[in-house]
Amino acid sequence: MIEGKSKMGSIAESEPEAGEQEEFSYFRVQSRWGATKHMGGFKATQSLLEMCQITPGKRVLEVGCGVGMTSWRLAKEYGCTVVGVDLSEEMIAWAEKRAIREGVSEQTEFRVANAEQLPFEYQEFDIVFCESVTAFPEDKQRAVTEYARVTKPGGYVGMNEGTWINYPPPEDLVQYLQQTMENAVFLNHDGWKNLLEEAGLEDIQTVIHEMSMLEQWRNQMSGLTAGDRRDTFKAFGSFFSLYLHNPEFRKYTRKIRPPRSTLRQFFKYLGYGIYVGRKV
Repeated sequence: MIEGKSKMGSIAESEPEAGEQEEFSYFRVQSRWGATKHMGGFKATQSLLEMCQITPGKRVLEVGCGVGMTSWRLAKEYGCTVVGVDLSEEMIAWAEKRAIREGVSEQTEFRVANAEQLPFEYQEFDIVFCESVTAFPEDKQRAVTEYARVTKPGGYVGMNEGTWINYPPPEDLVQYLQQTMENAVFLNHDGWKNLLEEAGLEDIQTVIHEMSMLEQWRNQMSGLTAGDRRDTFKAFGSFFSLYLHNPEFRKYTRKIRPPRSTLRQFFKYLGYGIYVGRKV
């Protein structure tokens, strides 16, 4: 459900009033300092775009665009027209600022919208894709069916999603991820693939990747531009400043800190998968 296109302005507009206690959450923390991440980092993004057959001149929708790090690349490096949607007004504001900084504001548009009810007509886009997004909607099938609905015949729907590579995963790991990641629910390979099939997509391609903590970090950092690197290091600085000066944030970080047993299990059970289907 679209809530209205955000206006350019300072992210500080979303800060709490004096004396008001700020609530922290997975998405709130990311939107506060303008940094988002997904499994596989930039390496996974490149693979997803290749499998979606992105070429110059395509009209592309990114669902869950976050702070716009992929959207501006599509506009600038691929010559695409890109629409990005996200539930967070703060994320959309970051994405608009980044598009202006990179000189692609004329090729991009950003809106606040829900993946389960996209505010677009049938068959508007050549490609619809998302990265670490479909784990969050309560009705995943409805979201993927929406992706397919707004895709043109012959176009592609692509997803990069956290995937259980060993199944079933330990219950304590599942519960930890749900508690710390806004009730995210990850699926195994067949679960994600079935969503595309039920949405009527064909010629489905899938690639599954295992990960390590070092590899995730390397992939996350390797594709950043100089501007993105500055933004990332500013985000780290904001994190540590907030940790030092905000008692509520320290409580939040203690709450989300994983037990050692859970941390050891993480990459043993959870990797990521790239799933792409074609609309006929």
